[in-house]
Amino acid sequence: MHLLVTGGAGFIGSNFVELALTGLFTRKVTSIDIVDSLTYAGNLENLAQSLTDPRVKFHELNINDTQTLPALVNEDTVVVNFAAESHVDRSISSSRDFVLTNILGVENLLSVCLEKGASRYVQVSTDEVYGSISTGSANEDSPLVTNSPYSASKASADLLTLSYFKTHDLPVNITRCTNNFGKYQHEEKFIPVVIKSLLAGRSVPVYGTGRNIREWIHVDDHCAGIAKVIEGGKIGEVYNFGTGNEKTNLDIVHEISEILEIEEDLVDFVKDRSGHDFRYSVDFNKSMRDLGWEPRSDFQTMLKETLEWYKLAHSDWVRN
Repeated sequence: MHLLVTGGAGFIGSNFVELALTGLFTRKVTSIDIVDSLTYAGNLENLAQSLTDPRVKFHELNINDTQTLPALVNEDTVVVNFAAESHVDRSISSSRDFVLTNILGVENLLSVCLEKGASRYVQVSTDEVYGSISTGSANEDSPLVTNSPYSASKASADLLTLSYFKTHDLPVNITRCTNNFGKYQHEEKFIPVVIKSLLAGRSVPVYGTGRNIREWIHVDDHCAGIAKVIEGGKIGEVYNFGTGNEKTNLDIVHEISEILEIEEDLVDFVKDRSGHDFRYSVDFNKSMRDLGWEPRSDFQTMLKETLEWYKLAHSDWVRN
């Protein structure tokens, strides 16, 4: 199996590549082409270990590329698209890059896959396309209710992806996952913000009252779910990945403070984000039933492991 991993120098993409080289799949991975335009969120240091494997090649390309990208796809290729502008705050201040990457870039990838006859295209989406869920959980058939330019662009990409399946019979899947955490995550995301602030002895900036709820999953469990979709997912289907592990933002600050043995939660409440969704929650029974996937990581254990990665093992990465 040949993998084309777009956005492969980012947080989830680089973890996926690393795991794909070390037993994530039951099928043999013969080669991996990594595509990344190395924006602020793409970091070649994330791929330092993976690039030593002779099966791996890196290409500094934008997913809107129409010249070089098609040559990387053939009938044996599984395209996994992690490439995205993903920070909600940035989409609020300026949404153009989100349209260019998250919508037009996806359209280009779908067109290339159609032209070259790719064996499968996997669009890595987000639980944010379901909008804020006051009670219960969103399943794969729930309506898309987007409240930020970021989530609107991801929902648009999902609809485009499904249209290529309906119109052209392109073999596609969509995955929608809850909030990820783990190594290589950019410092603009919440858990790295908390870790970095507390390690520096500073207060953590927290929106509003800090009561907004997110469902957290370790990146390894997410990557395992994507692999299950590639190897056994039904073409044209959407799959949710979650844990049921819901935490308020204040819960996250408190739990990291406890791990660091900081007696008092250091919090600086700041003006709430515009259109801030209160709670995300997904029903992932379909993935468990149809794919045989389940979240295996213990949140507390993996949170400690993640903190140790940032704090001790990779302080140079953090500084860079």
